[in-house]
Amino acid sequence: MIKEYLAEQYDIAVIGGGHAGIEAALAPARLGLKTVMFTINLDWVGNMPCNPSIGGTAKGHLVRELDALGGEMGKAADATTLQSRMLNRGKGPAVYSLRAQIDRREYCSYMKHAVEKQKNLDVKQAEIVHIEKRDDGLWHCITRLGADYACKCVILATGTFLGGRIYIGEVNYESGPDGNFPATELAASLKKLNIPLRRFKTGTPARVDRASIDFSKLEIQDGDEDTVPFSFSTTEKPQNKVVCHIGYTNDDTKKVILENLHRSPLYAGDIEGVGPRYCPSIEDKIVRFADKQRHQMFVEPCGENTEEMYLQGMSSSLPEEVQLKFYRTIPGLENVKVMRTAYAIEYDCIDPLALYATLEIKEQPGLYGAGQFNGSSGYEEAAAQGFVAGVNAAHKILGLEPLVLSRSSSYIGTLIDDLVTKGCSDPYRMMTSRSEYRLLLRQDNADERLMPTGYGLGLVSEYEYNRFLERKKLKEQEIERVNNTFFAPSKALNELLESRGTAPLTTGCRLADLIKRPQLDYKCLAPFDKERPELPDDVCEKVEVEIKYEGYISRQQAQVDEMLRLENKALPKDFDYTTIKGLRLEAAEKLNKIKPENIGQASRISGVSPADVSVLLIYLSK
Repeated sequence: MIKEYLAEQYDIAVIGGGHAGIEAALAPARLGLKTVMFTINLDWVGNMPCNPSIGGTAKGHLVRELDALGGEMGKAADATTLQSRMLNRGKGPAVYSLRAQIDRREYCSYMKHAVEKQKNLDVKQAEIVHIEKRDDGLWHCITRLGADYACKCVILATGTFLGGRIYIGEVNYESGPDGNFPATELAASLKKLNIPLRRFKTGTPARVDRASIDFSKLEIQDGDEDTVPFSFSTTEKPQNKVVCHIGYTNDDTKKVILENLHRSPLYAGDIEGVGPRYCPSIEDKIVRFADKQRHQMFVEPCGENTEEMYLQGMSSSLPEEVQLKFYRTIPGLENVKVMRTAYAIEYDCIDPLALYATLEIKEQPGLYGAGQFNGSSGYEEAAAQGFVAGVNAAHKILGLEPLVLSRSSSYIGTLIDDLVTKGCSDPYRMMTSRSEYRLLLRQDNADERLMPTGYGLGLVSEYEYNRFLERKKLKEQEIERVNNTFFAPSKALNELLESRGTAPLTTGCRLADLIKRPQLDYKCLAPFDKERPELPDDVCEKVEVEIKYEGYISRQQAQVDEMLRLENKALPKDFDYTTIKGLRLEAAEKLNKIKPENIGQASRISGVSPADVSVLLIYLSK
C-alpha cells in the first residue's frame, strides 16, 4: 500500500480535463477561488475523441449561451475553426444552429494554454484513485502516487474514463478513449460512497488516411460564404480553410454488416451499457432502419496538419477486419486505409436524479457532477454543465446564491432540468425539440438572455458587457424606426412585391408590416429604405426576427409568464411528501426521491400528475 502524504489544500478540485472539466475549473478560478484540475494525460486537455466539431442542432445554442455567461468554448472554437456552417437555414430562426469543423490538435493546444495561464488555477497530470470526506469536513482526493489534496468541493468531470472499457468485435479491454488509461479505481471509490452509478456506452468511427480516399466519388460540402462566430466577443469572422465531403452506404455495405452482426459485442450481449439513441452505430442503423436504402456518411478532416479524416456517421464496434471490409464497399473508399479503428466504449456515470439543479450530489454535500458523468453526451452539453457546476461550487464556498437557470431562460436550463427532474435512460443529447420555449431561446439572442447573468456573476468583462449594451440599444432603436417608417406605393416597389409572389401596395404601408410578410425580408427591402442605418449583421438579424415573429414571440412569452407563476412557488427542501393527504403514493415516492425546488419542477417529474400538482398547490395555500 502506497504511503499518503498531504500535498496541498484547495478550495475546489476538478477531476477531469475534458470539456466539462475545463469550464468547471476556469469558472471558479476566475471568481478568485484556489482551484486545481486533475487530468490523466496533460497532452489531451480538451481532447475530441469523437468528431472534432463544435455545435450542431441545439448544440450551437448551448455554445452561444455558455459564451454569454462567460465560458471559454465559443472563443476556442472560433480560434480553431476549419469550416463553419449554419444548419437549418431552410427552417425557422428558432432552430438555426451553428456548427464548425475544428482543428482537433489546435483546439487542445488552445484549451491547454487557457487553463495553464489562468490565475488561481493549477493543472496537474495525476490520476485520482480515491476520494472521501474526512472528519476535518474536507474532501480528500488521493492520487495513484499517494498525494493527498484536501478540498472544500470536488467536481467529477470524468467523461468516458470512469470504469472505461473498449470493445472491438470479440476483443475488449480496460481503457479510456483514444488509448488513454481508464479511471478504474476511482469508480470503485465512488461506489463506496453509495453514489448510484450505471453503465452507458458510446462509440467513435474510424479515422482514415486522406490519400487513400477517392474524393471524386464523394459529394462536396462547402462552408458558408458568410460565416458567423460562436463567441459574441469574436470580432473577425472565422475563415473556411477546408471542404468536407458526403458519401453513402449501399446494399453491399448492408450485406457485410448483417453477415457479421453476430460478431458485434452490442448484439452478442457483451456490452451491458446503454448506447446513445440519437447517435447509433452503423450496425445499429442497419438493423433499426432495415428498409432504408442507404445511410449518409460525412468525411471530415481532423486538422490542417494531419492526414487523418473522420468518418462521421460510421461508428462501429465490429471486428477490425469487418470494419475494413464494409468501409471499402462505399464509393470513394474502395482502397481506404484505416489509421485508427472504430470502437465502442463503456463507462460508469451517475443517475442524474441523484443531483440537485446545482449539479451537487444530494447525499454528498460539496461533491458535484458534470458532463458525461451526469449521463449526457456531447462536448457542448458537457461544457455547459461544467460551467454551472464550477459556479455553484464556488458560490457554495463563498456563501452566495446558487446559479439555477430556468427552462425559459436557456437550453442550458432545459438540459439540467431534464437530467435532474426526468432522468435519462440513455446518454442525453440536447435537441431543439426538448424545449417548449424554443422560439424565445434562439441562438441569436443568447447574449440578451444570459449576458446580464454572466456580468452579474463577474465572468463577463465590463468591456464585453458595454459592447453588448450598445448592440442591444442599436437593435431597439432600429425596431422603433422600422415600426414608424412608411412606404408609399411605387412602381419599383410593387414590381419587387409581385416578383416575390405577394400583393402590391395600393396605399401606404409600414415597413414593419412588409417585413412580416412571409415572402419578404429586411434585406430585400433595403433599397427602398432611404433612412436605414449601417448596422452589424447580428443586429440586423435580431431586428428581422423580432419584427417578423412578433406575434408568436408574444404568445410564447405569455406561456413563460404563466410557468414562472408555478416556478415561484417554492417547496420545502426536507419534507416527507407521504404526509400530504390526497397525494398518490407514486407521486409521493417520486417527490421524496427528487426533492423538487418548486411546483414547476414538480409538475415535470414523471409520475406526478396534474391532479397531484393541484394537491400540492392546495397544501401550499394552507
